[in-house]
Amino acid sequence: MGILWCSWEELRTRMRPVSPDTALPDASLSVHSEEVDFDELAEACRSGEPVAIYKDGQWVGVLGPREFTELLLDLCRSQRAFFEQVLDIVQEAVTVIDRRGVVRGWSRTAEQIYDIPAQRILGRPIDRFFQPEALAVLRLLRDPKPVRQVYHAPRENTHVLLSGGPAMVDGQMAGAVASEKDITQLVRMHQELQRTYRQWMADQQLRHGDRDPFDTIKGGSPRLLHAIRLAKKVAPTDATILLQGESGVGKDLFAQAIHAASRRSAGPFIALNCAAIPGPLFESELFGYQGGAFTGADRSGRPGKLELAHGGTLFLDEIGELPVELQAKFLRVLQDQTFYRIGGTRPIQVNARIIAAGNQPLEDLVAKGRFREDLYYRLNVVRIFIPPLRERLDDIPVLVETFLQDLCAAYGRPAPHLEPEFLVALMRHPWSGNVRELRNVLERLVVTVEDESWNSGHLAMLLQAGGPEAGHLVGSPSGPTAPQRLGRPGAGPGTARPDGELILEALRKTGGNKAAAARLLGISRGTLYNRLRSLGLDPRAFDSAMGLGRWRG
Repeated sequence: MGILWCSWEELRTRMRPVSPDTALPDASLSVHSEEVDFDELAEACRSGEPVAIYKDGQWVGVLGPREFTELLLDLCRSQRAFFEQVLDIVQEAVTVIDRRGVVRGWSRTAEQIYDIPAQRILGRPIDRFFQPEALAVLRLLRDPKPVRQVYHAPRENTHVLLSGGPAMVDGQMAGAVASEKDITQLVRMHQELQRTYRQWMADQQLRHGDRDPFDTIKGGSPRLLHAIRLAKKVAPTDATILLQGESGVGKDLFAQAIHAASRRSAGPFIALNCAAIPGPLFESELFGYQGGAFTGADRSGRPGKLELAHGGTLFLDEIGELPVELQAKFLRVLQDQTFYRIGGTRPIQVNARIIAAGNQPLEDLVAKGRFREDLYYRLNVVRIFIPPLRERLDDIPVLVETFLQDLCAAYGRPAPHLEPEFLVALMRHPWSGNVRELRNVLERLVVTVEDESWNSGHLAMLLQAGGPEAGHLVGSPSGPTAPQRLGRPGAGPGTARPDGELILEALRKTGGNKAAAARLLGISRGTLYNRLRSLGLDPRAFDSAMGLGRWRG
C-alpha cells in the first residue's frame, strides 16, 4: 500500500451510479476488497476520461475527472493531518526538506531543541537558520546515502544522533528527511561527571579513614546497585554465595569486596579458576598432597587452596568447569568441613567461606548431567546476578574515567580529552566482553594514541570486529597506523587466518602460557578456554608439552 490509501466506501460515495442509459467508459478499474489500490486508480484516471468501476465483477459506477480530483484532494487533506500528527507526537527532531532545501516539515521536538517555531521555518530555506556545512540533511541532497544513528553537532552545545535518507520519486530526488535524537543532556552529564569524578578522586586522596570495599565496583545502574545491595547484606554472614554473570562483568571484584566486608576480612582470600587447571592436577591444587604421594611430588607435601583459605574465603571462579569426578569430594567438604590431602591419612579441618562464580547457569549444566544437583543446591544459597555492560550503558562514563585514570598513571600518559562522539561510540558498542573488554580497549588506546583528544575515529578500528583481529593499533583518525596482528610473515590485510590458527600461534609464542596468550590475542582467558573447546581441545589437558605438540603443522 502506498502513502495514499483509499477505502471502497470513500470511492463509492464519489462515483456516479450506473443507470440504464449510462454509457460504458473505455477505461475501467476492478475492486475486489474493501481497500482500493490508489496507484491503480490513479493510473486508470490518468487519461482524464471517465472510468468504469467494477466491484466483485459487477459494474457499479463511473468515476469522472472531477470526482477523482475531489477524492484526491480529500485524501491529501487526510494524509496531511496524519503527517502533522506524526510531527507533533514523535520524540525526535524531524526535518523534511524538498530538493531545493526548503523546509516542508518541522516537528514539535525540533521546535524545542532548536527554539525555532514551525511557522517561522516552514516554507523557507533551511540554510537561513543553520550554517550549511553543519547541516547533515543538506548533505543528503548531495550524497543520497541513508545514515543511521550517526553522531552530529548541528549547533554549538547541541548534540544529536542523526538518522536520515533521501526521498525519491521515480528515481529522482524529491528531497530528504532527517530524524535527530537529542543527546545533549547525556553529553553534558558526561562532561559534568568527568569534572565531578576528578574532584572526588582528588578529595579521596586527601581523605584518611575506612573505605567501603564495594567502592571498587563502579556504576549506578539499578540492576548493578541491586546486586551490590544484596552482596552487602550477605557479606557479614558465612552464607555460601553464587555469583552469576557473563565473562568480564566483574565477578572477581564482587568476591573480593564481599570478603573485605566480611568478618573474615583479616583472613586470606584465595582464588582458583576451575577452568585454568588441567584435570589431573586439579585435585592436588584444591586439596593439596602429602609428601611422596606421587612421583615428582615435593617431599614435604604441599597444602591445597582449601587449606590455604582456612579462616578466610575461597573463591572458585568458573565453577561449572569443576571436574565431575571431584564434585562429590568437594560436596563432602561443604557438608563436613573436613578433607584429606592426596596420599594423606589424617583428616584436615577447614573453616573457609565459599564464593563460587559462573558465566553460565548451573541449572543448565545440572540438566545436561555435567554438574551434581546436590552440589548445586549447596552452592546456590544466595545467588547474585551481575548484569552485563550492555544492560547498564549509563555506567560507561564512570568506568571510562576510572580506567583512564589508572591506565594513564600506569603508563605515564596525560589524560586525554574525550569528545562527545567518543562517548556515543562507546554507548553503541555491544560489549560482548563486558567491562573487561572496555578496559582492554581503553588500555590499547592509552598505549597507542598520542592525540590530546579522542573521538569516534580512534575507536573505529578497535571496535569494528569482535575477535583477535580487532586488536589493531590506532593512531589519529586521519592517519591510523598499520594493523598489528598475529599472522604469517608477509601476510597482507586480505589474508586473515582462521581463529584456531591464531590461537595456536599465540600459544606457541607464549610457550603454552594461556594467560599470556589471551593477553596477546586481546581476549579474556575464559574466552580463550571456550575457543580451545570449540577446536575440540580440552583446556585442562592442553599444556605446553602435549597440546602444542599435537597441533604443530
